[in-house]
Amino acid sequence: MSAPQYSAADYLAALQSLLPRGRVWPRDPDAIQTKTLAGLAPSFERQNARANQLLVDAFPASTFELLPEWESTLGLPDPCAGTSPTVAARRAQVVARLKAIGGQSVPYFIAYALALGYVITITEFAPARVGVLRAGDPLYGDDWAHAWQINAQLNTVQYMQVGTGVAGDALAYWSNAVLECQLREVMPAHTVLIFSYV
Repeated sequence: MSAPQYSAADYLAALQSLLPRGRVWPRDPDAIQTKTLAGLAPSFERQNARANQLLVDAFPASTFELLPEWESTLGLPDPCAGTSPTVAARRAQVVARLKAIGGQSVPYFIAYALALGYVITITEFAPARVGVLRAGDPLYGDDWAHAWQINAQLNTVQYMQVGTGVAGDALAYWSNAVLECQLREVMPAHTVLIFSYV
């Protein structure tokens, strides 16, 4: 159910219904009282629209006016977003930070990247061990025990969607800088992260 949106005419009718009855309280369109109330009604309509917009802004995935407050709460914007990120990219960072409950599993990092707008896979490496290694497998040394690789598209294109951007935002942008920066911030400190683009 959507929030009710009342027009200035609705507010005029409501204000007139609150007036007492009698000859001193006319309701015809040419009366001074009607014109005075009609002058007040548009501000009530605007307040109603602003209150309804607040319901939209309360959610980080659809926020616009409260985006700076969401960012401030989460320590954003950070250098990962670049110098002039789009509104959609800023929202994606907010949502990703809110969804990030912490973790070190492959599904966690895949979900984190997806919240940022990137589809990835992860390759894990292990040192070569007798009895586990098969013919044709690479011979990784002990240093590979803590290495893992992010596999992603060379150019992940982020398109602006209707209703999510503002004037001046690019219609599309492609860069994996946000992906790399954000994953380097949340990766376990003892690991080595490798990026591979196809």
